Formats: sequence, C-alpha cells, structure tokens
Amino acid sequence: MANLLVAQNVSKKFGTHTALNNVSLEIPEGSIFGLLGPNGAGKTTFIRIINQITYPDSGSVILNGEPLKPEHVKTIGYLPEERGLYKSMKVGEQALYLAQLKGMSKQDAQKKLKYWFDRLDIGDWWHKKVQELSKGMAQKIQFVVTVLHEPKLLIFDEPFSGFDPINATLIKDEILHLKENGATVIFSTHRMESVEELCDHIALINKSNKILDGKVLDIKRNFKNDTFEVGVETINKEGLKKELAEKYEVSEASFKSLGDELKLRVQLKPNDSANELLLYLTSKGAVTHFVEVVPSVNEIFIETVKRN
Repeated sequence: MANLLVAQNVSKKFGTHTALNNVSLEIPEGSIFGLLGPNGAGKTTFIRIINQITYPDSGSVILNGEPLKPEHVKTIGYLPEERGLYKSMKVGEQALYLAQLKGMSKQDAQKKLKYWFDRLDIGDWWHKKVQELSKGMAQKIQFVVTVLHEPKLLIFDEPFSGFDPINATLIKDEILHLKENGATVIFSTHRMESVEELCDHIALINKSNKILDGKVLDIKRNFKNDTFEVGVETINKEGLKKELAEKYEVSEASFKSLGDELKLRVQLKPNDSANELLLYLTSKGAVTHFVEVVPSVNEIFIETVKRN
C-alpha cells in the first residue's frame, strides 16, 4: 500500500520546549491512522505542521509524493478539537462561505451541502444561527464543512466530543464510509474504544518522541503473552486450580458468566500449547469459556507510556 503522507525526522521547538523530536511517520493511503498520546505529547503540533499553521524546525513532510506546499491545504480537511464556527452567522451562509474558501464554486457547494444536510437529517438548520445550536449540533455542521470539498486527507481531532452515543455512531459510520470512498484519515483521540473500532494503524507519541507505531493487529500480536481466560464446571474447583498452578502461571479471572464455574487466567510457558491446555481442561470438567486474552489499545497505550 502506497503512503499518502510521510513525515521524516520532524522536529519542532517552542523556546526551550521540544514539542516534537525527530518524529517519522508513514500514513498509508486509504487508511484510518490513529495519532495517540497523552496531553502535551506533541500530537497537535504535528497536526498543525501538516496544515501549515506552523512549520518544522527540521525534517520534512511529503504529501502525495510531493514536499508539503501551500496549495496542499485545499486537499486537506481539518476538524480541530477547538471548534471554529462563527456563532452569529447562519449555518447555511457560513457553510457556503467556508466551502468557497476551500476553492469550491458556490453552485457546487450548494449541491453538496444539500446532499450532506439531507444525509445527516439537518436540513431545517440552514437558517439557524450557530449560537442557537447545541454543541453536538454545531459539531455536525463542522464535520460537514470539513468533508465537503472531498479532500484526499482528513484530520479529525477528538471528532466525537459533544456527541451523544447515537450521533457518535452516526459520525463513525460516516468516517468509515469516507475511507471506503478513498479518503485517508488521521484520527486523534483519547477515546480508545473508538480507536479499536476505526483505526488500521496507530502511532503513539509521548513527551515529543514517537514510542510506538504500526498496524493495530501487529501491535496487538506483539503485546499478547499467551494468556487465556478459562471457565470450567467441575466438582473440585480448588483441586483443579492447584493442579493448574503447578504447571502454569495462574490467577483469578473476573469475566461475566451465567454459571458458577471456576474462572481463571492461565499463562502458558514458551513450549506450552493452547490445545494441550484445552484438552486437559476438558478431561477435568465442562469447559464453558476459553478465550485468549488480547490486550486492548487502551492497555497497550497505558503500558507503553508507563514503560517510557
């Protein structure tokens, strides 16, 4: 898969503070790329460099095979965490104005705005002022303005802020639809459940340094440690637990179930087989639960940041 955006050894300082330190990233075309990190890690600085709001002290950014240049702004859609709508302007008037700033003709903008307003069921907001809308309603308008000119690269910074669960799901579905239609998405958020649902690749920045990146599935494989949650219905719970502890690393598990079975986490040793464990358990009782423990993105995030 070709890369739409490549950052090479990007560094940025503000006075004595290092915001980014030799950060290199490759963002595949047609992917949803999660840009993660604690507050103050450098994510927003990186996003502002892509949008040419600020410039790196060193390093380079390549977009669609070319060094980043001013005209690339029209091929990028950016939804910032701090929203930027004019509160006293009417929604339709403002949306048309912002679309034309991105190079769209008024006629084309009106046609595409009608499509999006109908799609998101917000057509009756056209003549409302932004100050009359709730935070979530205004967020929908800003989402439309961000995607309207069909940019190659979309950057969403905390896009679900202010949304109830129904509208958050609606916008998630729209982001996936945009990806299916060829858009590349950079997605920055602290909501790890959204990263799990949306992202193909992630990068984790901490204290200005990139400390992890890659495909989500590959990262999960690297972090799993051959641990299984098991549930067994047996008449001798303590006996089975003791037998397992003699061969494996064993601890209590707390998954939900309808029965009163023995619930354990069992970590295999390097030469152990999951099939052998399962066969052993079935010889001791009825196995009701046997699931490999795969770390969530949230667990990987916390572990990696603490380690670094």
